[in-house]
Amino acid sequence: MRRFENRVVVVTGAGSGIGRATALRFGAEGGRVVCFDLHEANAESSATEIRAAGGEAFAMVGDVADPGASASVMAAAVARWDRLDVLANVAGIGRFERTSEVTLDGWNRVLAVNLTGTFLFCQQAIPHLLKTNGAIINVASVAGVKSHPYSAAYCASKGGVVLLTKALAVEYARKSLRINCVCPGGIQTPILENFRLPEGVNQAALQRIAPYSRMGTPAEVAGTIAFLASDDAGYINGASIVVDDALSA
Repeated sequence: MRRFENRVVVVTGAGSGIGRATALRFGAEGGRVVCFDLHEANAESSATEIRAAGGEAFAMVGDVADPGASASVMAAAVARWDRLDVLANVAGIGRFERTSEVTLDGWNRVLAVNLTGTFLFCQQAIPHLLKTNGAIINVASVAGVKSHPYSAAYCASKGGVVLLTKALAVEYARKSLRINCVCPGGIQTPILENFRLPEGVNQAALQRIAPYSRMGTPAEVAGTIAFLASDDAGYINGASIVVDDALSA
């Protein structure tokens, strides 16, 4: 499929996990991809792989929580290709932690990356996307629709992404801009290394968030993101699509 031929796509968190798989998927379908990530080597690796496969891509480095980063990325994308068609907000962080041990700095950092970063990139992308009848896909989490133990900041941030998505979708529905989010659960990505359990946790509570059969793959989530960004999903707007093997059912 070449659903994104000559369309310009910005992917945050494009250096690893779901973000990398998403960038590669858009590149494989003809998209011109801006690979934005906190880590330069990872961002460049994704862009290089897209170019090696015959696609067009370049890397940019920065922190999604930096208010200036989103404006710089959109400006670079439009300067290179004169348009913007898709924004995929994938960058995110999280960890398991007892609420009594969460520091204010830790709480603020999770919300800054997961929620504020998503908002800032949406805000800067919208004026460009309105010109192309574009699409935004935000990556939330099952933790945004179903409570997870030892994840207060993460749940708060991802729940915020779900409702941010719905609020923006309603605001811009009559202007041909579609905004949806995906809610992955149990995906095998590098972020799982940060989700190490505190000692003495309630194992029974953890069973409610355990995958039923297997862990999902980043490529499976990327496929859903690509679908939502494509014309195939032209009547889907304001949705939160779970990709979790019935975990939240």
